[in-house]
Amino acid sequence: MLRRFRAIGPGALTAAAFIGPGTVTTATLAGAGYGYALAWTLVFATVAAIILQETAARLGVVSRLGLGEAVMRRFEDSPSIKWAAAALIVSALFIGNAAYEGGNIAGAVLGVEAAAPGLASRATIAGALASLAGAILLLGGYRLIEKVLIGAVLVMTLAFAAALFMIGPDWGALFKGAAIPSIPAGAFPIVLGLIGTTIVPYNLFLHAAAARKRWQGAEGLAEARFDARLSIGMGGVVSILVLSTAAASLFGSGLEITNAGDMARQLEPAFGAGATYLLALGLFAAGLSSAITAPLATGFAAAELFGFESDPSAPAFRIVAGSVLLVGALVAVTGTRPVEVILFAQIANGVLLPVIAVFLLYAANNRKLLGDHANGMLANLGGVLVTLIAAGLGIRGILRAIGVM
Repeated sequence: MLRRFRAIGPGALTAAAFIGPGTVTTATLAGAGYGYALAWTLVFATVAAIILQETAARLGVVSRLGLGEAVMRRFEDSPSIKWAAAALIVSALFIGNAAYEGGNIAGAVLGVEAAAPGLASRATIAGALASLAGAILLLGGYRLIEKVLIGAVLVMTLAFAAALFMIGPDWGALFKGAAIPSIPAGAFPIVLGLIGTTIVPYNLFLHAAAARKRWQGAEGLAEARFDARLSIGMGGVVSILVLSTAAASLFGSGLEITNAGDMARQLEPAFGAGATYLLALGLFAAGLSSAITAPLATGFAAAELFGFESDPSAPAFRIVAGSVLLVGALVAVTGTRPVEVILFAQIANGVLLPVIAVFLLYAANNRKLLGDHANGMLANLGGVLVTLIAAGLGIRGILRAIGVM
């Protein structure tokens, strides 16, 4: 068992990726607006994410292919489809992650500002945090990055858990909200948001690539599954901790909350500075970890699509990852919001999510790739359900981007 805990890594990277400012903010709004009622959504979303992420990890470990490579090989005989798929993936990942990277850095800034108001200008803090993320990403090797992100997940878990216990939740209401699905009036967009911030297309590329680097063949599959289930499960727990903290401290208060930074500042009068510092630390870790994983995932996907070395220390990899980080840093430092770029990224990601989910299900049933490790009936039932969810989320993303929802 101890050996399995030592194998934790690729799953923790994925957990660090999806517990970003977007997840923390959505969970905060869910708890502040609806109490514990939507906790079941995060339980469901976490199980769905485990199914997809475990499939991606299995593809990487057993077939020795990254997800981008598997897509390219599948359409090798159809150049037009192959390059259309490559264009979609690049558009969604590179442009999308570059656009959203600013939000990741800004989320870490909110954590610093909540803990130390007036420390420095927002632009200065954003520049310093972008430099820190860049140093970890571009100067460290894969193992260092992995260790930093495992540490970030642990920090988030401990910080949000300590804050929740300090506040004192209604445990009965929490367990009821986690076990019994209900959607209060007006809560449907938040339900979709909680699922959509947990099931993220670029995480599938990141997990497959990282699992392939860690394990050298099917003999590592048991460890890869343990890692995926424990790490993604831990990520889901962190999200539930955030929702529960907001529910315990803000539900019914009438206070206007727009993000987790607001929640951290509101806690101090009632629960002391300790609660504020804990939430600020968790938010800082969430923003910084996502600021590292978004460029990392883009680098892995680009390497697989265009055939350069899939290693964070390789020059081409650093150029791709550094470009994503640089754009995000500029967005965060200047405070601009590139609306057109974000709009395009939302549409591209809305298309990519169901396409990749369908492809993963296809790959999971391909015995030429996975042999005896291909999906069975139960795995296929779960995969079909998650794929349908992914399709719904993709359609919702497109409709929101064009202003229909």
